[in-house]
Amino acid sequence: MTERPLVPPSERQRFDRLDALRAVAIVWMAIFHFCFDLNHFRFIAQSFQTDPFWTGQRTCIVSLFLFCAGVSQAIATEQGQGWPRFWRRWAQVAGCAVLVSFGSWLMFGNRFISFGVLHCIALLLIVLRLSAGAGRWLWPLGLIALALPRAVQDPWFDTRWTNWVGLVTHKPLTEDFVPLLPWLGVVWWGLAAGQWVLVHRRHWVTGALPARLQPLALLGRWSLSFYMLHQPVFIGVLMLVVALR
Repeated sequence: MTERPLVPPSERQRFDRLDALRAVAIVWMAIFHFCFDLNHFRFIAQSFQTDPFWTGQRTCIVSLFLFCAGVSQAIATEQGQGWPRFWRRWAQVAGCAVLVSFGSWLMFGNRFISFGVLHCIALLLIVLRLSAGAGRWLWPLGLIALALPRAVQDPWFDTRWTNWVGLVTHKPLTEDFVPLLPWLGVVWWGLAAGQWVLVHRRHWVTGALPARLQPLALLGRWSLSFYMLHQPVFIGVLMLVVALR
């Protein structure tokens, strides 16, 4: 696939609305994680694994975050993002995923995060980059990716080395699990939606954002940094509270 010419920074449009939408996802995620931490330190008693109130929220948060990632890749492709810049961003995400695995191993032991949301995004970024030229085929491909884990399950995929595919027979023992399938379907639909919007309804993502929402746009542009910092801050504060009780 031939890459588009790289758009000079001075000519690039701002996508504050998309940044703000991404910020909504990460603020919602932070609230969810803080409640999870309160439960972990026994300030509250909730079932985050089985209660639909919590499992439903998690699904919505991850879906919104990954959908925005798909739209972002549509913009990056249109702006002619080169492979060197792509790999620099990918290395940031992959490096943070490694840090998450290590940090979760220190805190949770054998329930550490081997393939969570950042691990999944790192893999999905490559898939999105290679499939950006699929056009309308992204819609049926996304539907297949969403449906496949319900139609195909095998114990072979239940190990830590293979569960990242998503065709597992049961959820693995880990604190976060975001496999390739079905989430590939969400990002493919985000990519397809982003490509359609850029052609037919560009103002949906380039229109002006009210001044009171500008902080959300700024937060959305620093979503990876926020993701990496919020849990250590939450956990550190709660550990201090527990120590002082």
